[in-house]
Amino acid sequence: MFNFYKAIPDKTKKIISIILLVLLSVLINQYYGYRGINPIDSFFSFNAGYEVANGNFPFRDYWTITGPFIDFTLAPIFKVFGVTWFSYVLYASVFNSFFTIATFYVLRKFGLSIFYSFLYSFFVAVLAYPSSGTPYVDHQSAYLSIISIYIFALALKTNSKIYWFILPISLGFSFLTKQAPTGHFILIILFLSALHFIFYFNIKNIIFGFLGSLTFIFIFLITIIITKIPLNSFLDQYIFFPISLGENRLDFLFPLEFTRIFLRFKLIHLSSLLLIIISVKKIIENYKYLKSNEFLISLALVGSSYALIAHQLMTINGIFIFFLIPILAGFSHVYYLKYFKNKKYISYLLILLSISSTVHYGNKYINTRDFMDLRKVNMEKAVDAKILDKKLTGLQWITTIYPNDPNKEILNLLEVIKIIKKDTRNKMLVSDYQFISVILSSYDFSPNKYWYKHHVYPAIGHKYFNTYRNFFINKLVENKIQIVYIIKPLWGDNNVLETIIDKDCVKKKSLTDILDSYLLECYKIPKN
Repeated sequence: MFNFYKAIPDKTKKIISIILLVLLSVLINQYYGYRGINPIDSFFSFNAGYEVANGNFPFRDYWTITGPFIDFTLAPIFKVFGVTWFSYVLYASVFNSFFTIATFYVLRKFGLSIFYSFLYSFFVAVLAYPSSGTPYVDHQSAYLSIISIYIFALALKTNSKIYWFILPISLGFSFLTKQAPTGHFILIILFLSALHFIFYFNIKNIIFGFLGSLTFIFIFLITIIITKIPLNSFLDQYIFFPISLGENRLDFLFPLEFTRIFLRFKLIHLSSLLLIIISVKKIIENYKYLKSNEFLISLALVGSSYALIAHQLMTINGIFIFFLIPILAGFSHVYYLKYFKNKKYISYLLILLSISSTVHYGNKYINTRDFMDLRKVNMEKAVDAKILDKKLTGLQWITTIYPNDPNKEILNLLEVIKIIKKDTRNKMLVSDYQFISVILSSYDFSPNKYWYKHHVYPAIGHKYFNTYRNFFINKLVENKIQIVYIIKPLWGDNNVLETIIDKDCVKKKSLTDILDSYLLECYKIPKN
């Protein structure tokens, strides 16, 4: 068998590997993308893609603190394949494939064999997007950031101007997916690029990096102009308000407990250890190694890993960064073979580390749907969401809201949809179930991409609350909203409308256990 494999030409091996990786990365994510949902996290990009596909844009038509990249790139998928759960999960699956092939490509560029490059890339395919299965800003931002690290590494290794040109574009799109963790990566790459150009001044590479930055700025500004997104709205929603939220995020780093910092991420630390050991060894042998591109690449890889660990500690999101293990192991494999050619057993240990990590974390976080908070949910009780609408066909509907009776949740939602559908007035829907407008095939004129008090929009008393309230009221006025429907929030008992419109302007009516209506008679602002 081994002799047969050796007899296959490398070009054929490469083609077969790429085809297999594409198929496997897509199929694995397609499987997990249908297994249960967390309504808020699962749906907010779904509705946003639908909005953009129909000419409603972020920052202009709906308030959002997450980047527009997924919204804009998901919209064409919906245009081509229809607004369905299949299309939605396919988007994430294609990106999972893209990230997987990028990993394979860069490992091959660094000289790792086709076989080993395939293995490490396959492990990435299992551990990357399948943790959520659906488009998610944290995932996409992290993967685009890592791809930027790949590009930076290739720029240093090949001294190719094209990589310096692409690098700021990649970082820019990553930033427009989510501010963090991309911001950490931008700082890392800027610092290491500065060191590189101090050590090896190359005006052509600097110029191409500058031209890449200008290209991204041009793309951004053209998009702003075409979509008529007010620049001040973009800055308020995406820069200034999130900065105010991030002021307290550093608190999540503490306490710096051994369990939180080391034990939880022990295999990530272990997978980066060899890179650190090799760097220390080379520095001891010759201090000039500190100026080498190879050392800067190792710093970028290790630094980005700890940046993602810090991001995980500063956010309340579920853990998803274990895809770093096969990436770090792959690069460790590259450099170990370069400097320790006579000790193959370390290579086998790196493969074993990747296999065991993939199996362990695949079972612990992915199979259990831990990222979607479904660890304690019995998936066998899930029902096909086509009961709600054929657009959701195949989705195994079960949430933590009704973990033992998903049919009850669906019946409640069907009742809500029936009531809203019968109402022909200009209406707005406030709901954590950000898919109902898709089912109704009409706009709900929701002023938010998604709802989550204190995290995605300013609460009363916040310094940006008046900015938000003016945005909200403008949506009411522009769309001549007569009635607002509010589905009981899934987390917390918050009624945002009561902080926006004076109570004398509103007539509240309870329609079901989970649905209230608010008839608007004026748009007067309440006295706070």
